[in-house]
Amino acid sequence: MNDSRKSFHKELKELENEMLKMGSIVGESIQNSIEALIKKDLKLAEQIIKEDDIIDDYEVLLEEKCTRLIALQQPVAIDLRKIIVISKLATDLERIGDNASNIAYRVKEIAADQHIIEMSQLSEMSSLVVKQLKDSLKSFVDMDIELAKNVVENDLKVNKYDKEFKAELIKKMSKNCKQIAQGTSLMFISRFLERIGDHSTNICERTIYMKTGKRL
Repeated sequence: MNDSRKSFHKELKELENEMLKMGSIVGESIQNSIEALIKKDLKLAEQIIKEDDIIDDYEVLLEEKCTRLIALQQPVAIDLRKIIVISKLATDLERIGDNASNIAYRVKEIAADQHIIEMSQLSEMSSLVVKQLKDSLKSFVDMDIELAKNVVENDLKVNKYDKEFKAELIKKMSKNCKQIAQGTSLMFISRFLERIGDHSTNICERTIYMKTGKRL
């Protein structure tokens, strides 16, 4: 392998590592958003909202590096597809970060009120979507198609959690109109978690397509 190719693969690996760093920050934001909800921690909620700028900056950084690699190295075949997919992954990660920030905004709205429903289901849902995110990124780095397919299949569990939690909230709100404001915010939080699962699924579907040339 000549020096030019060595340099290219080194830059490609650095790009991949930056994407993983972004994923780690995003995963922490998801966990912290639900922790802020459970503990009614306004300071933590505000921190999540501020740190969303860091995630946005990572997206810009990754897109610039992807563009630079394509322009200067003129990659072909699998290398070109990988760079393009990383650029798309950065967008998915940025949107996941937006959802974590949206949860934090909702936490600020309802933190002063007593919880109208047990938060354990949202906590379990949060743990599941964080695992989905980690597994989706691992499947991409390792080109592990079976792991990617498992993430896609497990998204059904996230959807089930979302539907069950919303149904329980609707019952409570129908019996007590004073609970509608908080209930609506909690429904949005559940929806944001469900959307995070969808973005992790997007990552896996791109990985499968990149490896096999086939869409699920």
